[in-house]
Amino acid sequence: MGRKLRSDPIELARRNWLDHHWDAAAGGMSIVTSVMRVQQIFASEVDSVLKPLDLTFARYELLMLLDFSRLGQLPLGKIGERLQVHAASVTNAVDRLELDGLVKRTPNPSDGRSTLASITDAGRKLAATATVSLNDRVFANVPLSAAEQNDAFRLLAHIRHRAGDYE
Repeated sequence: MGRKLRSDPIELARRNWLDHHWDAAAGGMSIVTSVMRVQQIFASEVDSVLKPLDLTFARYELLMLLDFSRLGQLPLGKIGERLQVHAASVTNAVDRLELDGLVKRTPNPSDGRSTLASITDAGRKLAATATVSLNDRVFANVPLSAAEQNDAFRLLAHIRHRAGDYE
């Protein structure tokens, strides 16, 4: 990005909403716009860590999900549910991770119709390397106090719950 702005453009947009008598929507607009901007900031920081490792955040999340699973493997459908993504996105991510030797597909022995994705030793090693870097450079540096982080998480979880992400 270029030079720093002297004032908050989202606050200016909020004032414009109020000036147009859209008072009932002004708070929501400013929250949605702020969350979208913060997502851009976080995505840029995460990408700067993961890109040199030839990972995207989606592939990193998939590796970590498998790494945290009891057996290091999960059915593709379960991966989609847990990551809250479409089956095609899971297939694409597994395809790429498999090509890179980080994941392997195996038939599900308990259900002949589904396929398991299993993390390889190389996948575990890369996931660990990426996690150390993300913890150091991104996750431990969110510019909020621990209490503020808990409050933000709780508020965002409330929105996700109302949207039907979980019961």
